[in-house]
Amino acid sequence: MTVDIRVIRAGQMYRYYLRETVVGDGRRPARTPLRAAQEQAGVPVGRWVGRGLAVLGLAPGEEVTEAQLRNLFGERGRHPHADRIEADRLAQGASPAEAYRAGALGRRVTVTGVDLVFRPQPSIYLLWAFGDEETRRVIEAAHERAIVRVLEWIEDEVAVIRYGTDGNYRVRPPGGLVAARFRHYEARSGRPLLHDHVLLSVKGQRLDGKWGSIHTTALHENTVAASALYNELVAAEVCEELGLATEPRTVTEGRRPVMEIAGVPHGLIRWTAQRSDQIAACLTELEHEYVTAVDDDGEPKFLPVVSERARTKLNTIAARKTRPPKKGKARSLAQLRADWKASAIRTSGVPADVISSLLEYARAAAAAIRARVAAVVDIALAAVDVTATVFVMNSGGRFHRRHLLAEARRHLALVLRGRRRDPGLDDQVVAAAISAHCVDISEPTTVRGLEAAYRLYTARWALSDLPARRRSPAAPDPERRSPNDSGEPPAPRPPGQVAGEWEIPRILLQYDRAVLAGAVVREQLRTTTTATAVRGRAYDVVAHQQAAMPEQLFAPELADLEHDDQEPEAGRGETIDMKALRALRESRTDVEALDLTAERLRHLQDAFTAAADRAHTTMGRYTRRDDAETPHPARRDDQQVHRPQQPGPHRGRETGH
Repeated sequence: MTVDIRVIRAGQMYRYYLRETVVGDGRRPARTPLRAAQEQAGVPVGRWVGRGLAVLGLAPGEEVTEAQLRNLFGERGRHPHADRIEADRLAQGASPAEAYRAGALGRRVTVTGVDLVFRPQPSIYLLWAFGDEETRRVIEAAHERAIVRVLEWIEDEVAVIRYGTDGNYRVRPPGGLVAARFRHYEARSGRPLLHDHVLLSVKGQRLDGKWGSIHTTALHENTVAASALYNELVAAEVCEELGLATEPRTVTEGRRPVMEIAGVPHGLIRWTAQRSDQIAACLTELEHEYVTAVDDDGEPKFLPVVSERARTKLNTIAARKTRPPKKGKARSLAQLRADWKASAIRTSGVPADVISSLLEYARAAAAAIRARVAAVVDIALAAVDVTATVFVMNSGGRFHRRHLLAEARRHLALVLRGRRRDPGLDDQVVAAAISAHCVDISEPTTVRGLEAAYRLYTARWALSDLPARRRSPAAPDPERRSPNDSGEPPAPRPPGQVAGEWEIPRILLQYDRAVLAGAVVREQLRTTTTATAVRGRAYDVVAHQQAAMPEQLFAPELADLEHDDQEPEAGRGETIDMKALRALRESRTDVEALDLTAERLRHLQDAFTAAADRAHTTMGRYTRRDDAETPHPARRDDQQVHRPQQPGPHRGRETGH
């Protein structure tokens, strides 16, 4: 997740943010003015963003001063110009109490804001670190515009001001919100990490002109959807401006793939992951302590297996334990970029010519991907994949709209591969998923259950219809004892394994099962006689799967039931290059195994088109002519959007869902 959220409290603003965050995570010298400290640290000044600036007498892009930060975030939610307002009221003859109230924004609060940290994917900030000045400016501009877009979405769809008894009344801040943005260039390890700290104030103005506080719980709940939107926006603009494309990369087996810029070597990304390696090593030790911890009576203190929730908490502890100290001497951005490139050439293991020409390598990889992956978005099939994934990934199969929205944005990023999409396409996918594949199970008696954002859904399918979950270990094998067990001598360790390292019983991740569930339901809808929204469009289905599952790009010809055991005939002009396909399936990324010339790319593309046409012809034999749909015209950015047919009143029951 590339958008993190952290609560800002009034006292914390003095202890941490005004001392360190505003100067690029450095150590601000005592009694040093903010502007001078930022110049010494080599970071730009903070800037105000948000739609609510005009109400406070601020302008977008205006410099953030220390007094403004102290008033808004450190003094429990006062006006940024509270000092000036209070002085004016005192000059007019008001009492000190009246002057103080004039500079307040409603009631005093302890939680004065949230810290939203925006950072692009590693492959993007590596291009920013090693590219030329134009590349750097393009990436920074895309990064800034994506932040603004996400803040606008938060203002329009997420932020609510609670007021009344127990906060029963909720309203969107009509004037918008206020935030201060601070740019940082490097991580604590000294490696490149372009990221911005956006300090979002909780203060918002209601329709009656009174000031209230936004509900921070809603911000936490929608962080994943905000992260998915930010990733999609940054990647799309960077790819369109620089001629690049994205590809899915598996970082951890069983987890969701990460969309990175194609052509950026994985070894270079590993070079930036020094902190990740430290956290992983510490996490292994914490997991071992977790499953072997006993109380005074010798009974296990925790579960004998590491659940997903426990793993998340242990990962947070590991990150805190391995957190390095602040950086030392400040350096300019130009000096940082020169040092990063020299360090990467020396220690990353990636050839120097690749690092020096990283943008050209990425553009060559993008040309190969765009030649074989079309930007086809089928809303009906996207709704199936999104619903199945959310249904499996959430406990008990219950979820909210925000879960569908986050998954829809991830799905679109996977399908479009860095191409821009039409605004609102994610909402269309969510609407199709709710109307066709979800059941509303909200409790109407609760106040929260009546709100659209908190409607509770589940899928129309039963768990028995989906692939069975792999059995998780309920307890450690009694024959396998940990090194801390004093009853028996420790088992011999494999070469290279350090003390305390043994097989930790973990609950398996669910994402691979969610992918299988989507494939099963999609196949059921495609083959069901009453599923007219998908039936009869073999080419569209194949094209959609081509975009969504790049490891299965080239669909073979429909098998002849009498000769399905025969290998493809060699020498035919439309034969698919299975050797290249197998190499592609075994590779980590889309482009790693693609050593294809332009002629072979054209050959593969022609073979796929011919296979799809034959599949379409075969399906037409069993489909009435009046069922064929008129093809939709191509939309801009090479997108073809197919809208699902509105389901009938008994469609779910008729199709067996």
